[in-house]
Amino acid sequence: MDVGNSVPAEAAFEPLLQFEMEMGTFLSEWQHCDHLSTYLARMISHNRADPVRHSNFFSSALNELLEVSFRGGTASGQIGLSIYRHGPVERVQITFPCPAEQVPFYREAVQKIDRSDAHARYSDSISTDMAPSRESILLDLAINFDASIRIEESTSPAVTLIVDLPLEGLVS
Repeated sequence: MDVGNSVPAEAAFEPLLQFEMEMGTFLSEWQHCDHLSTYLARMISHNRADPVRHSNFFSSALNELLEVSFRGGTASGQIGLSIYRHGPVERVQITFPCPAEQVPFYREAVQKIDRSDAHARYSDSISTDMAPSRESILLDLAINFDASIRIEESTSPAVTLIVDLPLEGLVS
């Protein structure tokens, strides 16, 4: 399922890095989201036109994705993260275990990103929610980072989100 104005799924993306961690370890400490996103962003941004700006944008976007997995994941299994590049676009593929009954939520959340009321729903969610919901986080990525998001489902109780981030073209 492709949402947004994305790079074609078949485009040749260069692998930059892969990361795996036991989900139980990841879930044991909220700070893992921030530490991982900051570290990984610095690693992949060193050769961009403005490495500091790129690192800040990428870290923010990646932190949002990690938060989605943190809020929806289960302690068994592994979280896997792969980062790829194609020109100005970074592709993040994040796979995390989640209860089977939550998979439809992710499918629907990704489908809703492309609806005409996405901006209104996003504005409503950030003005009324005490803490951002997983859906509002995905909307944030699509609206504020111009990300395209798709989901891949497997037979195991896991979700894979594939997010294309055209960060080199973002205006700060």
